[in-house]
Amino acid sequence: MAGFYPGALVSKSVQAISVEMNTGTFVISLDFEIHWGVSDHHTIESYNENLRNVPRIVKRCLQLFREKNIHATWATVGMLFCKSKEELFAYVKPEHRPDYVRKEISNYIVAEQAGNNEQDDPYHYAPSLVREIIDTPGQEMATHTFSHYYCLEPGQTPEAFFHDLSAAVAVAKKENVNLYSIVFPANQFKKDHLLECKKQGIKCYRGNYPSWMYQLKAKAEEGLWKRFCRLADTYLPVNGSRYVEVTMEDGLMNIPSSCFLRPYSRKLSFLEGLRVLRIKREMTAAAKKKKIYHLWWHPHNFGQNMEKNFAILQKVLEHYQTLEKKYNMQSLSMAEIYNKVTLSGQ
Repeated sequence: MAGFYPGALVSKSVQAISVEMNTGTFVISLDFEIHWGVSDHHTIESYNENLRNVPRIVKRCLQLFREKNIHATWATVGMLFCKSKEELFAYVKPEHRPDYVRKEISNYIVAEQAGNNEQDDPYHYAPSLVREIIDTPGQEMATHTFSHYYCLEPGQTPEAFFHDLSAAVAVAKKENVNLYSIVFPANQFKKDHLLECKKQGIKCYRGNYPSWMYQLKAKAEEGLWKRFCRLADTYLPVNGSRYVEVTMEDGLMNIPSSCFLRPYSRKLSFLEGLRVLRIKREMTAAAKKKKIYHLWWHPHNFGQNMEKNFAILQKVLEHYQTLEKKYNMQSLSMAEIYNKVTLSGQ
């Protein structure tokens, strides 16, 4: 199973288990990364509005989640925890850092040009935001690896991933956080990476939606047709109702994504009604069938057209509240789903 991808045909050794416990479940996971997540294709200048607004977006999301009693998982790049440049470079020795064929995708190269701390450089450090997330009720601090590690890009090795994940675990522990969930950058991973996660105490991960168009590979291997199909699936039921179930293999839980909450697009604004309606219908189906609906995005996605993006999120969360009252749907973090399933003895 060296080429295993979550969402592909499930092997006989994987047992699909229902997590409904008499209710549907609404899951939100956010990939919190600021510039580390887009440094391979955006400079700070070219993506400045999105990046500089991230602190406002994080705080506004947390306030909205408090008001609506939403539990969420914040998969955070470990470098954002760091309080100084010296600390950032101390976690992984040079010989253990990723040696991608495309050198420019290594965030250690980006870090060489970064500032010294959060006050000096809020695009690459965010310990105050990390602490605010940790201190907000119902929010799970998870990992997005330490350096926004690309598991399927040429040049990466199991050894480099081991050191990167070890650094992510260590930097979180300095904040008294034990990591239980992981979201892989660009949703890239295979079986070896999952086994390493289990060794380091990770309990669950966000897999890809079980459709061919969501089975991701290295970036150079992603075709335009697949990308177009994913875009079409945002507005039209190409994949039907995208509610999901969890699977367990060797004690590690896959909580697949249902839908990426794409940022508002002026060019496609005439389709926004369809997009929101599709999400609401899928959430309703999940609530009725006692399945999971797993929504995800990056805070920086909301950086442009912020009010439009938050208006859409508001509609989605208000619909969740309706489903909570009507069908007893629950909002849970990824770790809470793991605990719920394992404690129930399923």
